[in-house]
Amino acid sequence: MPIPQAAALALHDGRVCLVTAKSGWRWVVPKGKLKPGQSARDAAQAEAWEEAGVLGAASPSPIGTYSYTKFETVYEVAVYRLDVTTIRNKWPEQRARERRWFTPQDAANLIHEPELRQILIEAMADLLVATA
Repeated sequence: MPIPQAAALALHDGRVCLVTAKSGWRWVVPKGKLKPGQSARDAAQAEAWEEAGVLGAASPSPIGTYSYTKFETVYEVAVYRLDVTTIRNKWPEQRARERRWFTPQDAANLIHEPELRQILIEAMADLLVATA
């Protein structure tokens, strides 16, 4: 049975927030396991704060899901769009991670997980249609 996780696709002024993985060698969206009794939406908002120092409102429902395997364990990740309202200069994991803002195209090129890359591309297409 996959372990549930939640991720935040954090957007601000047309840019996408990515953070370095703890290993420091790749760019990822903030994500993590759900705490007992925590909703996936709340977990996505919490991960965005802890890993990237950003606050905002997550979409009511996931904009997509993807799976990955790490150390023979399967994880199922619900991805929530997070419209960032506040960017802090200090946050819990700032010493462990770097935070950067990328254009949607650059962010898509940097993300390793193909399913997550597709979620990002579709989310940005939807955003462009909504603002046209």
